[in-house]
Amino acid sequence: MKSLVATILTSLMIFSSDSAAEKPNILFVFADDMTFESIGAYGLTDCKTPNLDRLVKNGATFSQAYNMGAWNGAVCVASRAMLNSGAFVNRAQAAVKEKPHWSEMMKGGGYSTYMTGKWHVPGKPRFDVVQDARGGMPKGSGYNRPKRSGYNRPKSKEDYENGWKPWDKSQGGFWAGGTHWSEVVANHGIDFLKQAKKDDKPFFMYLAFNVSHDPRQSPKEYIDMYPLDKIKVPKNYLDLYPHKDAMGCGPGLRDEKLAPFPRTEFAVKVHRQEYFAIITHMDAQIGRILEALEATGKADNTYIIFTADHGLACGHHGLLGKQSMYDHSMRVPFMIVGPGIKPGSKFEMPIYLQDAMATTLDLAKIEKPEQVEFNSLMPLIKGTKKVQYERIYGKYVNLQRMIAKGDWKLISYPKAQVLRLFNTAKDPDEMHDLAGKPEYAAKLKELKAGLKVLQKEMGDNLDIDNPAPDKSARKKKKNKKEKE
Repeated sequence: MKSLVATILTSLMIFSSDSAAEKPNILFVFADDMTFESIGAYGLTDCKTPNLDRLVKNGATFSQAYNMGAWNGAVCVASRAMLNSGAFVNRAQAAVKEKPHWSEMMKGGGYSTYMTGKWHVPGKPRFDVVQDARGGMPKGSGYNRPKRSGYNRPKSKEDYENGWKPWDKSQGGFWAGGTHWSEVVANHGIDFLKQAKKDDKPFFMYLAFNVSHDPRQSPKEYIDMYPLDKIKVPKNYLDLYPHKDAMGCGPGLRDEKLAPFPRTEFAVKVHRQEYFAIITHMDAQIGRILEALEATGKADNTYIIFTADHGLACGHHGLLGKQSMYDHSMRVPFMIVGPGIKPGSKFEMPIYLQDAMATTLDLAKIEKPEQVEFNSLMPLIKGTKKVQYERIYGKYVNLQRMIAKGDWKLISYPKAQVLRLFNTAKDPDEMHDLAGKPEYAAKLKELKAGLKVLQKEMGDNLDIDNPAPDKSARKKKKNKKEKE
C-alpha cells in the first residue's frame, strides 16, 4: 500500500513537472507611440530597426494591428487598460480597476510574472516582481515652466542649432537617474532572464518601454544616423490640418504643441529625425534582451510578442500626436515569434493589438475569462480562421469616431458634422477624401449605418448626428494630471 501511494505521488509529481515544462515562456515587449511604418523591414521609412527586423524575419507579422482609441488625450492609458483587462475601450476604464489583470491570469496558470518599465494604468502593477514601474512622461526634459524649451520647436534653423538637444543629459527626462530609461528596461529584463535560467517555472515578462514617446531623447550617435538632409517629410504632409479644432487636435492639445503652428517641413524633419533615433536606440536595447534570452537556453520554448500601445502622426496630415483616426496614429507594429510559427509569415487581416493578451492565454492553455473580449491570434496563424474582426472601431473622446471595413474607412467628426471617406487600398496615405463625391454616396451611407451598429456593440452612446456638448473640456483640468 505504501509503495502504491509513493508510486501515485511520484506519478503526480512527474505529471506536474511535465505540465509546467510544456507551458511556453512569454516575453512581451511593448513600445509607446510607435507607428507601424517605423519598422525598417517594412520598407516604408528610413527608420533602422535591425533587431525588430529579426522578429519580422523569424516569425509572423500582422500588418493591420489597430488600437481602438481613447477616452482622453492620454491614449496610452486606454490602450494599456484594454491590454491588461481584456475589455474593449468603452468598458476597459471600469474593468481595469475591478477585474483581474492579465498578469493575475498568467499567475493563476502557473506562471512567474515580471514587469518593468511604463505602466500608466490605474492602480499598481499586479506582477510577482515589479522593477522601476514608471508613469507617463518623465519630468524635466525641457517641458517645465518657465522656459518649456521642449515645445514649439524648432522655429528656425537657428533655433534648432541653439535650442533643446536630445542628448543633453542635464535636461533630465529619459536621462534622469544617469542611465537612459530604455537601457534601464533592458538591464532589468536581462537580470530577470539570468534568474529565470535557473527556474523551471514558466515565465511571463512584460517589458514596457517609455519610448518612442516624447521627449525623444537618445545618445547623439543615434541622432547622427539620421542627417536632416536625408529625412523625408510624409507624402500627406500639411502645414495645417483643416479639421484640427473640430477633432480636438488644435494648439491646445499637448502633443500638438511640440512643433510650431503652422507646421514647416524643417520642423517636421527635425521631429522625425529624433523619432527615428529614439526608436533605433530602443531597438538596440531589444537586441540585448534577445541575446540574453538565447543565453538562458529557453528561447526554443519562448514566444516573443512585440507591439506598441498606439501609433503617432509625427508630421502626417499636419499632426504630431496620436489622437486621430488615421492609420499613422491607429496602427502599430505587431510581431510574434515562437514554436510552430512559420518564419517570415505575413497576415493582412485587421486585428487589435490587445489580441496579444488573449493569444498568450491560448498559448498557456489558460481558459479565457468572460471579461476578455479580444481574441487569440493562434487560429489565424494556424490557418483555421481567416477573419478576426469584420470591422474595426475607433474613437477619440466625443470628437471622433471611425469604422474601417475591407478597403474602406469612414471618419466622423460629430462636433463639426464632418465625414471623411477613404479607400485605404488605393489610397494608403489617406490623402483623397471621397465623402463629397456623389458616386460614393451609397458607400458613405452604408459605412455610416455600419458605424452606428458598431457603436451599439461597443457600448458607445454618442449620437454622431446630434452630439451633446463635449464634456471633455470640463474635464481638461482634471485630465491635466493624467500625463500622456
